[in-house]
Amino acid sequence: MKFIYYNLLFILVTFISCSNASQPNDPIPEYETFKIQSKKVGEERIINIWTPMNYKTESDSLPVMYMADGGIKEDFPHMANTLAKLIKENKIRPLILVGIENTQRRRDLTGFTEVAKDKKIAPIVGGSKKFRAFIQDELFPEIEKRYRTTYEKSIIGESASGLFVMETFFLTPEMFDNYIAFDPSLWWNNHYLVRTAKEHLAKFPSSNKRLWFAGSNAEDIAPFTKELADILKIENRANVQWKFSDEPKEKHTTIFRATKEKAIIWTLNKTE
Repeated sequence: MKFIYYNLLFILVTFISCSNASQPNDPIPEYETFKIQSKKVGEERIINIWTPMNYKTESDSLPVMYMADGGIKEDFPHMANTLAKLIKENKIRPLILVGIENTQRRRDLTGFTEVAKDKKIAPIVGGSKKFRAFIQDELFPEIEKRYRTTYEKSIIGESASGLFVMETFFLTPEMFDNYIAFDPSLWWNNHYLVRTAKEHLAKFPSSNKRLWFAGSNAEDIAPFTKELADILKIENRANVQWKFSDEPKEKHTTIFRATKEKAIIWTLNKTE
C-alpha cells in the first residue's frame, strides 16, 4: 500500500510539475490573444498567438505551431522567445505560434483509461478526444481566418501535453505534419499507445510525417519511450521520419529546456 501511495504521488507531481514549466523570469514577448467559445469542450478558451518580427510588414503565409500549456503563465512565453531566437539565427524558417491556455489540463490532455489509479490524478480525465476536436474543428478555422497560414502544421508538448501529442500522432495522424513530444507520459492507461503502436502504424496514412520525441531518466517514462523507438525502428515506415533523443542525464523537469532547440531545428528543417 505504501508503494502504491508513493507511486501515485510521483505521477501526480510529474503531471503538475510540467504544467507550469516556464519560469517567472521568462520575458513576455509581444503577442495577441483572443477568446473562442468552444462547443466541443463546452467552455470559453483563451488563445495566445505569437508572430515573428516581420509578419506585419510582409505578405508571406507561414506555417503554424500549436501547443497546449500555451498560457502566458505556462510555456507560451518561453517557446515564443525560443522560436524568435532560432529565426533570428536563421536556424529555422519563420512560423506562427498558437498557444492554448489550460483550463482543466489533465482532463484535456489525457485519453481514456481503464486503470483505476490513473483516474485519481484529477476529478475528470479522458477528455483528449473532445480537446482534439476543438483544435481541429474550431481552432484551425479561426487561426486560418485571422492569420496568413500555409497548410503546414506542427504540434509540440511535454509530459501530459507530450502524451497528447503522441496520442494525436497515432490516432489522428493527418491533423499535423510535425509532432514534437518531450518526455510524453506514455505510462497512461497501462502504456496503451506503446502497446497498440504497431496496430496504428499498420493503418497509417501515406502522407509524410515527422516525429521527434525525447525521454528523460524518469522511471515511469524511460522504458516506454525506448520501447516505442524500437517499434518505430522495426516497423520502418518510409513516410514517417522520426528521431528519438534518449536523455538519461535529464530529469522530467529539465528535459524540455535542455532539448527544445535541437528538437525544433531537426523537425522544422527536415534535413534528415
